[in-house]
Amino acid sequence: MKKILSYLLAASFVCPPLLADDSKENGRLENCGVVVQEIMDIPDDIPQDLIDKSTCIIVYPSVVKGAFIFGASYGRGAMTCRSGEHFNGPWSAPTMMALEGGSFGLQIGGQATDFVLLIMNDRGANSVLSSKVKLGADASAAAGPKGRNAEASTDVTLRAEILSYSRARGLFAGISLAGSTVRPDNKANERVYKKTIAPQDVVFKGAVPVPASAQKFISYLNKKSPKNLSSGKEI
Repeated sequence: MKKILSYLLAASFVCPPLLADDSKENGRLENCGVVVQEIMDIPDDIPQDLIDKSTCIIVYPSVVKGAFIFGASYGRGAMTCRSGEHFNGPWSAPTMMALEGGSFGLQIGGQATDFVLLIMNDRGANSVLSSKVKLGADASAAAGPKGRNAEASTDVTLRAEILSYSRARGLFAGISLAGSTVRPDNKANERVYKKTIAPQDVVFKGAVPVPASAQKFISYLNKKSPKNLSSGKEI
């Protein structure tokens, strides 16, 4: 009986942090849904034709500037890709992602900044899902053009694998994240899906359903951009 009570007491100390972590990750997924809708619905938004040609989208809500200056933390968010062999199906369940380093915090000047990254082909998608990728070095990246179309954009921008956008203190802009790194957050995935699962299995193989906390995020993208107007293949 004493042993049973000891185990229960130990569990009471272990369980609360686990539940707290789970709640934190689900909160991030909910925030991803809010951020992506607010950014894409503003008048001077991300060009619709670029959204329609994107293979995957990563959202990082409320990245704190001070964390990057002192290296104490990093941005965390989620990535979803179009399902199917040719990236022409519905948007997938999200895989959790991390954003680290770079000098963009100083460039933006906001205390908390939301980021949206459009991944424009399958090479970029596979790169960021496989390992830590340095933007501008391991994967070509550029500040995304603004407006309702991208016809006037430069060839460099249109040929980038990743286009980045930000919103700080209500101000929306395309901003370069060159020098920053993007990587899968595998531990966060374990907390969300309650098991060890590869990011590729989440977004490419449909191994898990969309969590309740990500329903707004994914359903909005399915409504905003239901069809892929690009082959999704390497540019």
